[in-house]
Amino acid sequence: MQGYEDVTLYVLTEERERELLEKQIECNFIWTNKEGHGLGVIMNYVAKDGSIWLTATRQRARIKALQRDPRASVVISSMGTDMGPGKQITYKGRVKLHEDQATKDWFYPAMGAIISPYPAPTVEAAIEHLDTPLRVIIELIPEKASKFDGDKIAKASHEGTVPGAKS
Repeated sequence: MQGYEDVTLYVLTEERERELLEKQIECNFIWTNKEGHGLGVIMNYVAKDGSIWLTATRQRARIKALQRDPRASVVISSMGTDMGPGKQITYKGRVKLHEDQATKDWFYPAMGAIISPYPAPTVEAAIEHLDTPLRVIIELIPEKASKFDGDKIAKASHEGTVPGAKS
């Protein structure tokens, strides 16, 4: 490989992955419609126990699509965090849909802390905003991850240590 073509050399470490998951609050959630087209939407998420947790109401097209085909992905970028741009993780996996009270009991406060003060001014108001009869909690269980740390490629570029790069 020449120059910057083999980006597998610039993988986000587990420590930086955890940092990104803690600092970022949004991801691009991607699913497939019945025609096979990939669709995505920006959503807030909670990272917990190795899964990515999101929520939507049952009437959303993505919920029907996930019931048909549970394969999905999330892309999480460092943009907008104090980590600066250029770091990203893509998780692909399958989803489980949850509607049980035990999941709601931990998820709503965790998500409420993330989304407050928008769209609700307090965590309590955010929980109330989330706790609706048609609400479904989506758990993406990662099966594979693609990770990239742009800081590593920038450092290699400045040091002149990019494999195969022409001087």
